[in-house]
Amino acid sequence: MQFTYYGANSWLLEFESLRILIDPWLVETLTFSGQSWLFEGSHTSRIAIPDNIDLILLSQGLDDHAHRPTLAKLAKDIPVVASRTAAAIAQDLGYLNITPLKPGETHEISKKLQIIATKGAPVPQVENGYLIRGLSSGKSLYYEPHGYSDAALKDYSPIDVVVTPIVDLGLPVVGAIIRGNERTTQLLQDVQARYILPTAAGGEIAYSGILDKLLKAKGDAAEFRNLLQTQNLTTELLEPIDQVPLAIAI
Repeated sequence: MQFTYYGANSWLLEFESLRILIDPWLVETLTFSGQSWLFEGSHTSRIAIPDNIDLILLSQGLDDHAHRPTLAKLAKDIPVVASRTAAAIAQDLGYLNITPLKPGETHEISKKLQIIATKGAPVPQVENGYLIRGLSSGKSLYYEPHGYSDAALKDYSPIDVVVTPIVDLGLPVVGAIIRGNERTTQLLQDVQARYILPTAAGGEIAYSGILDKLLKAKGDAAEFRNLLQTQNLTTELLEPIDQVPLAIAI
């Protein structure tokens, strides 16, 4: 299993001889509804769009998960598996092979992978997390970018790799919009994960705008490692370097 991180929520997963782009933001800036005054993210270095992609996996319809400029650049014959809101965006952009999933539904890819949609973040409608299982190897990965894990995941324990936030990120009055820290350690306990990779708050990205000034982060990698130790968890935290493939032997 190999991961390449592109910052924020964007990953290339190589698993069971398949190359899967997850929530890709690879080109241009990131804004919400084009309102750069409110929030804008910019990659500090150019990202080469990966080739030979077998699947695009989208967890949410929000701009930082279904990034229209990036999706517009990719070949429209690449299959897409997505939450229902993200599937509507892919359809609008002209993708030809779209499988919308709601939590509890399952889809099989090339007789190699099983993708199970799980309950994700309510933003405001409930979006998706994904449990990805190798049909021949039996190895598994769980991805959810806001820290809203599904209680049903206990039924699939153990899960080899978890990709989810390790810090809390919140706004005044609204509260936490990304939940890591102790919620994530509870997830790791429930699924007996061997490895965790942090998502949502990392990468070589410059942010600006009103929301960026209001966002408050709680926690970091060192604090999370302490949490793992104090809670007697053997899960290993792996910190990827932007655009550098990270292979995990499982």
